[in-house]
Amino acid sequence: MQITTKLKGWMQVAALVAAASLVAACGGGGGDSGSSSSNSGNDGINSLPAGPTQQPIAVGAANTVAITVDKGLKNVINIPTVSVQICAPRTTNCQIIDHVQLDTGSYGLRIVSTALNATLAPALPVTLVNGAQQLAECASFADGFTWGSVRTADVTLGQKQAASLPVQIIGDLAAASVPASCSGVPENTVDDLRVNGILGIGVMPNDCGTTCSDPSQAPTSSNYYGCTGNTCTRTVAATGVQVANPVPKFSGDNNGVIVQLPPVPNTGAASAQGTLVFGINTQPNNALTAAQSFLSDAAGDLPGSTFNGNPAVALFDTGSNGYFFDDSTLAACGSNEPGFYCPPTAQTRPFTVKGTGSASATVDMNVVSAATLISSGGNFAFNDVAGEGIRAGWVDLGLPFFFGRYVYYGMDLSATGGPAPFIAF
Repeated sequence: MQITTKLKGWMQVAALVAAASLVAACGGGGGDSGSSSSNSGNDGINSLPAGPTQQPIAVGAANTVAITVDKGLKNVINIPTVSVQICAPRTTNCQIIDHVQLDTGSYGLRIVSTALNATLAPALPVTLVNGAQQLAECASFADGFTWGSVRTADVTLGQKQAASLPVQIIGDLAAASVPASCSGVPENTVDDLRVNGILGIGVMPNDCGTTCSDPSQAPTSSNYYGCTGNTCTRTVAATGVQVANPVPKFSGDNNGVIVQLPPVPNTGAASAQGTLVFGINTQPNNALTAAQSFLSDAAGDLPGSTFNGNPAVALFDTGSNGYFFDDSTLAACGSNEPGFYCPPTAQTRPFTVKGTGSASATVDMNVVSAATLISSGGNFAFNDVAGEGIRAGWVDLGLPFFFGRYVYYGMDLSATGGPAPFIAF
């Protein structure tokens, strides 16, 4: 049984992996807790507030893809995965890659090079910049980084295709090519990531934007590099060559996504089967029926939120396998499960989320001892595991938040005159 947290992409919290115990990549400071509820009996699990009960729609329509939460490739809890078809552009040289992590906290598709077969890997065209330099990216995490080239592929999810999409191929470049400015622990293999890749479907159209495309910012801040042999230096990367979110590239049903996962018991479930739906209000099966909608910032976060009476930023992230927030009143698990909470009785922490408008809502975050939850060894889907904050002032609504809910992500289409990004549930 494994758990951990890491930062996916250059700015968002996402994938969660670990060694044989609960491991957090980074912790946060403490904080006051103005409200909590203690329970008793069965560690209080049976007394927790009832959670949401929405059931996912059936997979089968052209704009749907199955989501699976189970033990996956490496026995990691709360890792939602999908299958992705990758083809060399405009060819039938294709491969379906399974166990790709579904990550609403990052943007763009990243595939570990060893997951590609010997025919497809060399057929994906390399992206060139500055004349003849190969474009590569260093995507930073809280506990390390991925390093690999930027290639072009036709990417299909269900029956929706994003043609000639810039993607990152993780671990396909020599270790000697990693630039000094790309620091931390390399995580360039399936063993490192615990999945075959990461599918970032957050609200941004690409993974860096003007930070990497602006010549005044790129020399010091870009996560893109131009490589000649093993010599790689930071470079400007136009938005058109940056690793891109496939959803806005679809020919239709491209204005957003809906993540639908079924409810699970407070003691966990061996697995959970959900549905990823493309488009919002574009088909009979994707009507916006959320009780509340929130205008978000450009990254899809809600910076006007409040936790324990203090300002907070809400991050809605399927790539995080728990709730992550700072609360000094919750007992830590200790040296065997560093970074996670193990209160002696089940607890609830209310969190008020608010976007850039006036709408607000309270989310009850249930917290059960992580050690208790994973002790059975047979469950991999949990709605009440939590750990210490990954970034001060942020509350990460990870996968536990999504069970029993429809969570909507409206894509940021403002650059082309479309709507601003939003989150709804």
